[in-house]
Amino acid sequence: MQSIHPFTLTLIRQEKHLVLPTVTSIVLVQNLYDILFQYVIDAHKEEALKNFINQLEQHIKSKSKTPFSASLEELEFLNEGLEELRLLNWMEVPVTVFALEINDTDDEEIRETVLEHLSQLMILKPVSGTNLLYVYPSNIPY
Repeated sequence: MQSIHPFTLTLIRQEKHLVLPTVTSIVLVQNLYDILFQYVIDAHKEEALKNFINQLEQHIKSKSKTPFSASLEELEFLNEGLEELRLLNWMEVPVTVFALEINDTDDEEIRETVLEHLSQLMILKPVSGTNLLYVYPSNIPY
């Protein structure tokens, strides 16, 4: 049996996220951009929409085994466009945010081993560039 390096999960907060439906493709992303663009009325919101679509494209291209979601707070710029996402079967789910601290090391290989171990126990997605993890309810389809 492989030993797991000691780690600590610290509960940070719970957020409401919209989760991408299970049927996805790059075509869906372009259609989504076209639909949501009508709700973007200034350059700042247009840039936020482009960033959101880019994150979605990267997730789909990566063929990740984790859900794609974005917090409702992050998507507030869409205003009525949030309702469009719900009409397109995006589910609102509670996502718990944890901070992962790996004891006495910054070794990326050890981090990957710990994440692999945790992914066998729960549905999780590391937040890029941070030590945060999104942990999803066990009963959501993805």
